[in-house]
Amino acid sequence: MKLADQIVAQLVDAGVRRIYGIVGDSLNPVVDAVRRTGGAAKGGIDWIHVRHEEAAAFAAAADAQLTGELAVCAGSCGPGNLHLINGLYDANRSHAPVLAIASHIPSAQIGTGYFQETHPDRLFVECSVYREMISSPQQSPRVVASAIRHAESLRGVAVLTLPGDLADEEATAPTPAYRRAARPTLVPDEAVVTELAERINAAGRVAIFAGAGVADAHDEVVELAGHLGAPVGHSLRGKDAIQHDNPYDVGMTGLLGYGAAAEGMKDADLLLLLGTDFPYDQFLPDVTTVQIDTAGEVLGRRTEVDLPIHADVRATIAAVRPLLQPKDSRFLEATLKRHEKLMTKAVGAYTHDVEDKTPIHPEYVASILDEVAAEDAVITADTGMCNVWTARYITPNGRRRLIGSYLHGSMANALPHAIGAAVAHPGRQVVSVSGDGGLSMLLGELVTVAAYRLPVTVVVFNNSTLGMVKLEMLVDGMPDFGVDVPMVDYAKVGEALGFEAERVEQPGDVRAALTRALAHDGPSLVEVVTDPMALSVPPAITGEQLIGFATAMSKVVLNRGAGEAVAMARSNLRNIPR
Repeated sequence: MKLADQIVAQLVDAGVRRIYGIVGDSLNPVVDAVRRTGGAAKGGIDWIHVRHEEAAAFAAAADAQLTGELAVCAGSCGPGNLHLINGLYDANRSHAPVLAIASHIPSAQIGTGYFQETHPDRLFVECSVYREMISSPQQSPRVVASAIRHAESLRGVAVLTLPGDLADEEATAPTPAYRRAARPTLVPDEAVVTELAERINAAGRVAIFAGAGVADAHDEVVELAGHLGAPVGHSLRGKDAIQHDNPYDVGMTGLLGYGAAAEGMKDADLLLLLGTDFPYDQFLPDVTTVQIDTAGEVLGRRTEVDLPIHADVRATIAAVRPLLQPKDSRFLEATLKRHEKLMTKAVGAYTHDVEDKTPIHPEYVASILDEVAAEDAVITADTGMCNVWTARYITPNGRRRLIGSYLHGSMANALPHAIGAAVAHPGRQVVSVSGDGGLSMLLGELVTVAAYRLPVTVVVFNNSTLGMVKLEMLVDGMPDFGVDVPMVDYAKVGEALGFEAERVEQPGDVRAALTRALAHDGPSLVEVVTDPMALSVPPAITGEQLIGFATAMSKVVLNRGAGEAVAMARSNLRNIPR
C-alpha cells in the first residue's frame, strides 16, 4: 500500500470517522486514501470539506470535546496548514484530543526557501502536546501511533508534518495494531488526605469553586457541598459540569460572571478549588485555599495555595469524605439568599417586561432560546457578548452542552464549532449563537453548513458593533472607537445560500422565529437586531473601573453629544428594579 493508505488505516483503527479540511496538492495523496476507504458508512473515513482550515480545527475541537474521542483536521503545505493554527490553539487549550495533519513541501526541497515553504514541526510548538515530521516510510507508523497516543493521553493537539512526496511512496514497515488505553485514576497520598480533612474540619465557612475538571464527579461534589454547607460557584467551562441538579449553585465569577459566587468565595474561611485553572486571579480571593487537579502543573499558578493536591477530584472526595464532620448551613443559606436576590434584580430583570421594547434586548433573546431549545441541544457561543448571554441565560441540565472558545477567546468560533457538533451528532439539535462580528469573520462556513445540509440553527445577535471590545474601551476610560460596522442583512445572506432564514426586529416575534428555525429539517438562520448599547456588567466592579467608565462617558458626551450617553444608560438601567 501507499504510505498515505497506511496512515489513514491507522486512523481508522484508532476510531477516526471523519477528517475536517481543505484538499490541496501536497495533501492530495492523503485525501485520495480517505476516498478509497469508502466513507464512514462503510467503515472508513468521511472527508468534511470546510471553507477555511481555521474552521476545520475549530470543528475538530468541538467534535473531540463532545465525543471524548480523537478528531482529525488537515491542511495542505504552507498557507493551508498555517490557517489551522488558531483553531488548534483553541483545541489544545480546551484539552481536546485532536490530530492535525500538516502536509509539507517535497522532502528534497525542505530548507531551500522553496515555494510555500514553512516548518510546521516548529510553528505549532505552542499549541500542541506533540509535533513531529515523518521523514521516511519506515519511520512513519511509529510516529503516527505516537501522535495518536499523545493526543489521547495528554488531551491535546498532536501535529504530524507529512511531505507530500513521502505520502505517495510505498509503505515499508508493518502497521501497528491500535488498542485504546483506559484512563487511570490519580489517587491522593494518605497524608495529604489527612491534612485536607483537618483543614476542612477546622474551617468555619467553606466555599467550593469548580471547573470542567469535576465533569465526572458532579454527584460527589454536590453531596460534599451539602455536608459542608458550602456554596458552589463555577467557572464558565465548569457550568456544564456542575450547575445542573445542584441546589447549592451560586453562579459564576469572572468578567462574564453573575450571581453570588464572588461574594461566597470572598466570605469563606476555606476555599476549595476543584478541577479548575481559572485564569483571572483578580477574581480569586485572598483566603486559605486548597486546590485539587489532575494537572499538577496548574497547582498554585493563579493564586496562593495552602494545600496543593495532585489527584482526581472524585478520588480525593471519596478518600476524605468519611473523615469530614458536618457543618451547619447558615453560611450556605445566606449565600443562596444573596444569589437569589442578585439573579432576580440584576440578571433576571433584563428579561421581563421587554416584549415591546426596541431595540431588542439580547438578554431576552438568550432567555427565550433557553426555553425553546431541546433538552439535549448542543449550543455553541461566539466569544464576546454571546458568551455573556449564554453563560447567564442558557440553563444546563446534564444533557445539554455549551461549547465556546473559553480559554483561547477567539472570535468566530461558534459556527465552525457547530459544524463539528452537527457532524459528530447528526441526530442532535445544534445551535450556533453568533455575534455579527464573529459570524462575518468566517462567513464562508455558512456554505459548509448548506453544502452538507446540516441541521444547524444559526442565531445571529446583530448589534452592528463589537460589544465586548466597546465595553473594554469604556471601562479603560476610552470612548468607543472603531467597533461599529455597517448593518448587514444576514437573513438575506442565509436565504441566498439555501438557509431557512428570518430577520427579527420586534421582540414579540422572537419566540416564534426561534421555534420555527429549530423545527426546520436543515440549515436555518434567525437574525435578531439587538440593542447595540446593551453591555455586560461584571459581578464585582472596582473603583478604577467606575472611574474609567465615567471618564469615557464624559468623552462620549463631549465628542458625540449627550444623547448617545443617555441612550446607553437607558439600555442598561431601565429594567433594573429601584
